[in-house]
Amino acid sequence: MSSTPSPAPEPVALRLLDREFLIACSPDEREGLLAAATFLDQKMRELRANARTPGFDRLAVLAAISITHEYLALRKQHDGADRSVTDGLAALRRKLEAALDAQVR
Repeated sequence: MSSTPSPAPEPVALRLLDREFLIACSPDEREGLLAAATFLDQKMRELRANARTPGFDRLAVLAAISITHEYLALRKQHDGADRSVTDGLAALRRKLEAALDAQVR
C-alpha cells in the first residue's frame, strides 16, 4: 500500500484586532484559514465599533455567537431548499412513471 504522506503543518500568522496568533495548519488549508481569520477580524471590528466594553475576549465571544447564528440560519435555509428539490424530483418521477405506465397500456 502506497500512501502519500500529508504535508507537515506549518505555522501561519493570523491577525485579529491587531493581535497576532500563530496557528499550525497544512499548506492546503492555509488559504481557507486566512480567509476565515479575515472574516473573523472584520466581524470583531464591526462589533467593537458598536460595543460598550470592547474587550478582546468579549468581542471574540460576540463574534463567535454572531457567526454561529448566521451559519445556523443559512444551514436551515439550505436544508429547506434540499427538501424542496427532493420533493419536486419525487413529484416529477411519479408523473413520469404515470405517463410511461399510460403508454404501455
